[in-house]
Amino acid sequence: MKITKAVIPAAGLGTRVLPATKNMPKEMYPIVDKPTIQYIVEEAVASGITDILIITNRGKGLMEDHFDKSPELESLLEKSGKTELLETVRKISDLANITFIRQKEMKGLGHAILKAKSFAGNDPFAVLYGDGVIISKTPAIKQLIDHYGEYGKGVVGVKLVDEKDIHKYGSLKVEPMHDNVFKCTDMKEKPQTKEEVLSLYSILDRCVLPPEIFDILENTKPGAGGEIQLTDAMREIAIKDGMTAVEFEGRRYDMGNKFGILQAQIEVGLEHPETSVQLKKYIKELAKKI
Repeated sequence: MKITKAVIPAAGLGTRVLPATKNMPKEMYPIVDKPTIQYIVEEAVASGITDILIITNRGKGLMEDHFDKSPELESLLEKSGKTELLETVRKISDLANITFIRQKEMKGLGHAILKAKSFAGNDPFAVLYGDGVIISKTPAIKQLIDHYGEYGKGVVGVKLVDEKDIHKYGSLKVEPMHDNVFKCTDMKEKPQTKEEVLSLYSILDRCVLPPEIFDILENTKPGAGGEIQLTDAMREIAIKDGMTAVEFEGRRYDMGNKFGILQAQIEVGLEHPETSVQLKKYIKELAKKI
């Protein structure tokens, strides 16, 4: 089945990187010369997505402005003869059909996804977390879309997590099937004891969900942290119908984490044509002083 809709939950407050996020959404942090949210939208578009819903909250209007046209800037660039920059700016507003909706109450990721019910309708849809950037040869969400429905309803993108950190994430019960693909039959959000840990595989930033998720979310009670957890709703699907888990290829950056932001800046900067030479030279000189 062709999947053309994507939901990007981007309503988090970014408390892990305060005070920077007091007035600047973490989704707008630049990685070299593009904001985080643009990397995520471009990944979706490169995977065949044509319609995107970004879920925001109060104070995140900068994201809407970024994907809107900017007549004043475009006119200035045109008059200055900066045609390459002009084309770059114009492409941003033409990436996809992008709409926005606010999550007025912070009740968790599951509550945010429920806001997309009318947008998704009866279609399966991709979910790309707003603070997770994944750089890969094949777009991460496409890697999941390609396996949609293989071992049940829905697909989750997974990675191995350190045992000491698994309590921060969700733990999945998985059965190896082929290559980097598993069948998932159970999951536990933020396991607090060794007995609750199903494996060290955890969902990280990407999934493809069937429309049935909305009926489940409407009846999902608050879980970990007193919030409506998307993992709890997906667990019902995993137990009843099974889900596919794909250990996606790519480098993941947590842009809601101070170290993740630094990693993204450095590693992407080392590959960017305008910064790679200078940055490599700078790092080599800096390393001599450390």
